[in-house]
Amino acid sequence: MNIVLCGMMGVGKSSVGIRIAELTGRRWFDTDVVISDRHGRISDIFEFYGEAHFRALETDVVRELAGQDGLVISTGGGLVLKYENSELLKRGGKIFFMRASFETLLSRVRADETRPLLKDTGKTAEKLGQLLEERMPVYESVADYIVDTDGKTVDEVAREIVSLAEAQ
Repeated sequence: MNIVLCGMMGVGKSSVGIRIAELTGRRWFDTDVVISDRHGRISDIFEFYGEAHFRALETDVVRELAGQDGLVISTGGGLVLKYENSELLKRGGKIFFMRASFETLLSRVRADETRPLLKDTGKTAEKLGQLLEERMPVYESVADYIVDTDGKTVDEVAREIVSLAEAQ
C-alpha cells in the first residue's frame, strides 16, 4: 500500500512526505520533483507548453508510481483533480488530504515566485482563495483520510498519517 499525500500548494506535502519516509523506511517521491528532474522547471513547462501538457506529464508519473507498492507519494496541488489520477492512486494506496486554513497557506506561498498558478497575478490572496474554493470539495471527496495541519509540526503531521496508515 502506498501513502499518498494531497492538498493545496504550501500545505507541506513534500516536507511531511520526506518525514514519513524517514519514519517508515519507505521510498518517497514528489510528483513535481519527478517531472522537474525529467522535463525541467515546472514554471517553464507551464510557460512554454501550457498547463494541459503539464497535467499530461503528471498522469504519466502517476501511472508509473501507482504501479509500485510501499511508496510515499507527495502529489502536486492539482494532480488529484483529474479523475484518472485519483483512481490510479486509490487502487494501490490510501489518499491523505492534508488540510490547512487559507491564512496558513497564504503565509507559506505569498513569497514563493515559483508557483505557476500564482505567478505574475499580482493577486496572490485572491487567486489562492479561488483555487482553494475550487479544489477543497475534490480533495475531500478523493481522500481516504483528512488530516488537519494548522498548528502542527511536520513531525506531528507525519506521525498522525503513519498512525492512520498502520491502522489499516
